[in-house]
Parts: sequence; structure tokens; C-alpha cells
Amino acid sequence: MTPSSIGWFGIFRLGLVQSALGSIVVLTTSTLNRVMVVELSLPAMLPGALVALHYAVQILRPRMGYGSDVGGRRTPWIIGGMAVLAVGGILAALATAWMTDQLAAGVALAVLAFVLIGAGVGAAGTSLLVLLAKRVDSARRAPAATIVWLMMIVGFAVTATVAGQLLDPFSQARLIAVTAGVSVAAFLLTLLAVWNVEGAPDAGAKVVATVAKPGFIDALGEVWAEPASRQFTIFVFVSMIAYSAQDLILEPFAGAVFAFTPGESTKLSGVQHAGVFVGMLLVALAGGAVLGRRFGSLKAWTVGGCLASAVALAGLTAAGMIGAAWPLKLNVFLLGMTNGAFAIAAIASMMSLAGAGRESREGIRMGLWGAAQAIAFGLGGFLGTLASDVARIYLDTPDLAYATVFAAEAALFVFSAVLAARVGQPVLSNRPLEISTAGDGYIAGID
Repeated sequence: MTPSSIGWFGIFRLGLVQSALGSIVVLTTSTLNRVMVVELSLPAMLPGALVALHYAVQILRPRMGYGSDVGGRRTPWIIGGMAVLAVGGILAALATAWMTDQLAAGVALAVLAFVLIGAGVGAAGTSLLVLLAKRVDSARRAPAATIVWLMMIVGFAVTATVAGQLLDPFSQARLIAVTAGVSVAAFLLTLLAVWNVEGAPDAGAKVVATVAKPGFIDALGEVWAEPASRQFTIFVFVSMIAYSAQDLILEPFAGAVFAFTPGESTKLSGVQHAGVFVGMLLVALAGGAVLGRRFGSLKAWTVGGCLASAVALAGLTAAGMIGAAWPLKLNVFLLGMTNGAFAIAAIASMMSLAGAGRESREGIRMGLWGAAQAIAFGLGGFLGTLASDVARIYLDTPDLAYATVFAAEAALFVFSAVLAARVGQPVLSNRPLEISTAGDGYIAGID
């Protein structure tokens, strides 16, 4: 382990940042969504558009990553991003309450709030992944990705449970107080979690920092010109569309085709998340120090996760045609497990590839991939529902319509596996490292 490496305790501390981030996001994208639709009787498209806006803002992730590259440190961007996110969360609650009396003014404030939420998530999330990529040993990256993502889920669950209890009996004032309390607590937790965890920049970073750096557009062009970065960006975009397209149609599918009640379809979602948990742990164990040498190829797990997800979706396609005789719960559990394995392998691959290519471009690479993921995630949910609606118009029964959409998602995952297999692996040459005199901060010796 190098002196600058982060150990397990440091990984856990950074996981607390992800928990804090998730605690604010779950309130703004879930609780406030429900309040707008149910308590205020507003169209569901309003919170849907606001959530889509927070994804759209994350197209700025590469610029935020560039800023952290220039500064050479990630913790200021994590703290700053969480501060912006916390302010956005509080303003979103205020905006929701304001909509009760002043709808136009409340919506305008909500737009500003969700812009801040997207910007905060982008700044903090991108820099957090870069810090993990820079300071976690390669053998620990898959377990580290699992720990951090599971801690985000813990943040979702704990916040939803505690806030749910505190919000009853419901009032707008109580909504503002609970959201503000969660936002402030999340920011304070972030301050404690990142305190002195990054340490001083290593010697190589200090040398690179003294070399003139290009502007953002030039630096982004350099990263896009790298074959591995470009290929991985396209892979992330396509695979995340396939990953997210079933999110909004799985429960309606269970209700329309298998006659599940709302309670039963909600439990089905729990079965899926249990599968995700198992899939994440499987890759974490396989990629860890004990089993990594034999089973830990991240590319193999990424490609295999995509193909296995395609098989699980093909099973849902069959479920749409066969009906009640199909073991739906088992199929959904397997879908969650394969999705979880794919997701953690892809994130760990992202951490490994962030340092490949030109030095001091890790933030831009991670930002580019994060932007592709955010845009694809928002687009995937919309396309999944749109495709199911269109299919139901042109096909006789809803079961065939859903089967068609699941088949299309399976095909996207197969295509994603092909893209993942083509992503180049970073190869260290035998040349000594030397600083280029071209003025762009590039360290030669990495092919």
C-alpha cells in the first residue's frame, strides 16, 4: 500500500458522504414528489420534470471535474457540493410549501432548488469517486464501490424511515423543518467524514500542478480523444439506459399481467433490491484481495453482468407471453442480482480507468462518465414508459406490449456487453515517467 492509499476505515468514511448525499436526494425526489401529487393535487408531470431537471444539470459534471483537477484536491469540491445540495434541499421544501398559496412562485423557486440539487450532486459525487479512484488500491476498488453504494442505500432507508415518522402528523411547516434538519445533518456528517481523509497531494500531483494546464474545452477534447475514455462513455450511456428503462414499468407490469395488488408489487420491488444487494456483494467478494486474482477481472464481470442482465430481461419477456405460470419473483430477484453485479463492476472499472491516459484529467473523465450516466438514467425511465405506452397502442394486449419493451432492453444490454468488451485496458509501458514540455501537464510513459 502506498503512503497516500486509503484503507478500509477511510473507505467507510467516504461512504458516509454517499449516505449523506442519498439522505437529501431521497427526500427531494421521493417525499416532495408525493406531497406535490397527493397533498397538493398537482400534476405528476411537475415533480417528474423537476427530477429530470436535476439530472439534466449534471451535464456540468465534466466541468466540475476539471475544476477539481486544476486545484489538485477533491475534498473542497465534496464539501462545496454538499453545501449546495443542502441549500437546494431546503429551498425545495420551502418551494413545495409555497405552492399551496402561490403556485407560480413556488414552481419558480422549485426550479432553482432542483438546479442546485443537480449541481450539488454532480460536484460532490464526481469528486468523491475521483478521490476513491486516486487513493484506493486496485485490489480494493470493487469492495470499495460496493461499500460506498450500499451506504448510499442505507442513507435512503434510514432517512425515509426517520423522516416518515417525524412528518406525521403532516404539515408544511413540519415538512420544512424535517428537510432542513436532514440537510444540515448531512452537511455536518460530510465535514466529519472528509476531515483529513485526503491528506496532502502526492509528489507527482505537485509536479503536474506546476505545469500550465489547458482550458476546459481543450482538456475535454483531449480526454474524448482517448479511445478508452470515449468507448467507456458510450458504454455507460447505453448500459444505463438499459439499466433504468425497467424502473418505472416493472410494478405496472406485475399489476397488469400478473394481477399483483399495489402491496404485492411494492414487495416485488423489495425482492429486486434484495437481488441487487446480493449481486453487489458477489462482485465485491470476487474483486477483493482474497479472490481477486482468480475471479476479479472487472472487464469480465462488467461484460458478464450485462449478458446476465439480458438473460434476466429475456425471462421477463417470456413472463409477458406465458403469464401467471412464470416464476416472476425469482426472475425479478435474478434481474436485481445481475443488475447489481453489473453496476458495481462498471463503477469499479470507472475507478480503474479514471487514472488511465493523461495525468491530472481524472476529474474530467469521471465527470464525463457521470454526466453520461445521469442523462441516460433520466432518459431511460422516460423511454421505458414511452415505449410501453406506444407498444400498448399497436399491440392487442398489455402482456405483449411489456414483453416487447423487456426484449428491447435485453438487446440493449447485449449491445452494452459488446461495448464493454471493446474498452481498452490501460497498459503501463517500460519507459520512465517524464514530464512533457508541451505545457499540457501530460506525464509520458502511459500508453
